[in-house]
Amino acid sequence: MKIGLVSPYVYPLPGGVTQHVRFLYENLRLRGHDVRIITSSHGLQRSSEGDVIRLGKGFSMPSNGSMGTVTISPRYISQVRAVLERERFDLLHFHEPFVPFLSLVVLRESTSVNIGTFHAYGGWSPAYEFGSRALRGYAERLHGRIAVSAAARHFIDRYFPGDYKVIPNGVDAERYGRAVPLARWQDGTPNILFVGRFEPRKGVLDLLKAYRQIRRDGVGARLLLVGGGPQEREARRYVATRRLRGVEFLGRVSDDEKLQLFRTADVYCSPATGRESFGIVLLEAMAAGAPIVASDIHGYKGVVRRGREALLVPPREPKELAAAIERLISDQTLAATFRAGGPVRAAEFSWPRVTAKVDDYYSFVVRRLAAAGQLPPGFRAEVPPSPRGPGQG
Repeated sequence: MKIGLVSPYVYPLPGGVTQHVRFLYENLRLRGHDVRIITSSHGLQRSSEGDVIRLGKGFSMPSNGSMGTVTISPRYISQVRAVLERERFDLLHFHEPFVPFLSLVVLRESTSVNIGTFHAYGGWSPAYEFGSRALRGYAERLHGRIAVSAAARHFIDRYFPGDYKVIPNGVDAERYGRAVPLARWQDGTPNILFVGRFEPRKGVLDLLKAYRQIRRDGVGARLLLVGGGPQEREARRYVATRRLRGVEFLGRVSDDEKLQLFRTADVYCSPATGRESFGIVLLEAMAAGAPIVASDIHGYKGVVRRGREALLVPPREPKELAAAIERLISDQTLAATFRAGGPVRAAEFSWPRVTAKVDDYYSFVVRRLAAAGQLPPGFRAEVPPSPRGPGQG
């Protein structure tokens, strides 16, 4: 099939959805599909480069406790129509279909089979609560719906009830498994690692409070902080005013260095406070064999298993976070169990496996539409044969 992956977030800027789109693109091509990525521009990117098609300008704005993107263009309708007429996609796969405005315009103009993947999870959403009526017509244009976790399914089903197939995010398990530790941090001092945005829902200040408790308890350890964001100044001030030693602000790092840092970690810590739909960073940590301490929140429970790959603690509880980290540092038998179990668990989320599930779901939706005589006019490929095993869906 000819497939278009539609991302309202600017590709290939860093982010969970854009990373998902990247690996799905690569692995769908390996499975024989002809694939394009439809996204926006943000800065000076060219309108088209290889298989990446850019429409409109993306602007960052606060969303779900983090930063999202709104994409606009004065010529959206004509641009979208021209692209769809030229490319003649059999199937369009929308990632966060209701993020304005790129996805909405493409979905409205599509004559292809339309699949939507929902990545987000949160509490009450005023945008969806008050916009669900206006978006109902767009939702009805989706022939299939995917959620990346049970948490994401629960969240979106509240506003747009329907049948959702849960297909998780993936991880490049082999690449993480090949990474080697950074010699710079291999001096016998245990390394506690955090990777993420410095924002309230990621819990970085809770981690600093926990680290302060660890130092008070006389446990020698180093805290490596990767990332940046709106709370960075507050985090640095916390470290300076309390004269915390052993905290290293590493800023943003390359993908290769991030892999090495995961391999360097004696404990990977994810103290998120909530509104996480999945926890890709936990997959990365497991794939690299890093023992994990994470918040006991809904979005993480489908990724790591308590006592098998991670210790789970209540969110916003620095003392319990500190106790769990200290336990992993002192109990080398438990840490070794997590190091061995993490890569095995992560392999279940390898991108070839995840992409096979997505591809099977595409085929299921196409067969269902064909059987009902409802294939849209833009679908020109052959209808995939039925599997020999149990049905999909």
